[in-house]
Amino acid sequence: MPRDAAEAMLPPKRSRGPIMTDLLELLRLAGPVVLSRLGIMVMGLTDAIVVGHFSARQLGFHAMAWAPTSVAVTATVGLLVGIQVMTARAIGAGNPHETGAVLRRGLVYSGWLGVGSALVLALLGPLFLHALGLKDGLADGATAPLVVFSLSLPVYAVSVALTFWLEGLGRPGPGAAMMWLANLVNLGANLLFVPGAFGLPAMGAVGGAWSTFVARTALALALGVYVLRMKDSRTLGVFDKPARDRPAEVEQRRIGYGAGASNFFEVSAFAGMNLVCGWIGSLAVAAYAVVLNVSAIVFMVPLGVATATAVQVGRAYGARDPEGMKRAGWIAFAAIAVVGIVFGLMLYPLRAWVALAYTTDPAALTLILPAMALSCLFFAPDAVQVVAAQALRARGEVWIPTVTHLISYALVMGPLAWWLAIPRGMGLNGVLISIIVTSFLAAAFLVGRFRMLDWRDRRAAQNA
Repeated sequence: MPRDAAEAMLPPKRSRGPIMTDLLELLRLAGPVVLSRLGIMVMGLTDAIVVGHFSARQLGFHAMAWAPTSVAVTATVGLLVGIQVMTARAIGAGNPHETGAVLRRGLVYSGWLGVGSALVLALLGPLFLHALGLKDGLADGATAPLVVFSLSLPVYAVSVALTFWLEGLGRPGPGAAMMWLANLVNLGANLLFVPGAFGLPAMGAVGGAWSTFVARTALALALGVYVLRMKDSRTLGVFDKPARDRPAEVEQRRIGYGAGASNFFEVSAFAGMNLVCGWIGSLAVAAYAVVLNVSAIVFMVPLGVATATAVQVGRAYGARDPEGMKRAGWIAFAAIAVVGIVFGLMLYPLRAWVALAYTTDPAALTLILPAMALSCLFFAPDAVQVVAAQALRARGEVWIPTVTHLISYALVMGPLAWWLAIPRGMGLNGVLISIIVTSFLAAAFLVGRFRMLDWRDRRAAQNA
């Protein structure tokens, strides 16, 4: 029987609808991005595990040093989100050559951000720690690793710019692969520096910080070489000095300002929980570090989905497709809510095993286990809020997510955590309850705003 006749006898293939198409594209984009973001957290996890097994006290120093550094890191990431969004918009508008200009602007901006944040943290960070009145010598022990962490911020900012550009192009795979190679470098450096292998002095928390510096430098160099050697780098305008485009520059920074401010409020609030824990005691700081590290690893999945969502919504924005923006957003919200619930259900029965991977100290485990159980309750709303925030920024809504995060994290979470933990005497569990409440509040605000924009676009289409 001829092939054409045989194929004609088969049932017709069912074409994918737009919802399934967008969902599959979301998964295609999100998979490598999630692996990349998990790589970031595994780097921190490696530091925490190696330092924690070396000394629970050194883990407290490491956590306290990382807290102010994480604010600068996350603010820098937010300020560079414009690279990702503007690249996706250029692709959606059918102008790939413009993406080279986006990258060049982003690299210059990342350099300034990295150097500036390094100087501020190295000079003022130790003074800030000593002004907090922390117990058990935490400020003295955290000073040296804080300075070392700050030295890696310039190369980290450059690596973020390069990674975001590749993700905006819809090519997240290379960044993910190189992040995991950097993790191997970090693991080797930790095993060398923290306990003092091959005759080196044991460095504890400072060794963990130097390991991060080495790994981040290797990552930035690898990404830079990859971008320069891409086959279509000239087509994408990587080597072409762009004409000055002030509106594009302003828009790229404007997107970053909103995301950077949001990240600053959110991460400052989470880092501020270290301060509340420091008023409780050094073991509470170490226990919170473990719970936060596990939660942050889980958070990398919604953060990766948020990036994929921003790319999809950004493409639809560039193509002037309101229905595409709406569909991409709601598919992502539903998918990530399910993922958050599943993670909570998985971690709860395994929390004891997970905690033992960090420490075997009985006193620390007494604090960690109930706090980790509570953390399972905020995975879903926290996931939805970060995806909704990125979807809003990609469709041009920059400042509403920022105001939402200011209200939720700066004005609600911090005071509520202090009140529950100290005056109410709930300790570390009070800190976790405040995070749960705030996550639901932020998710409700942001999803509600996305829905309002859908209604606005529908009215505009009806009146056109």
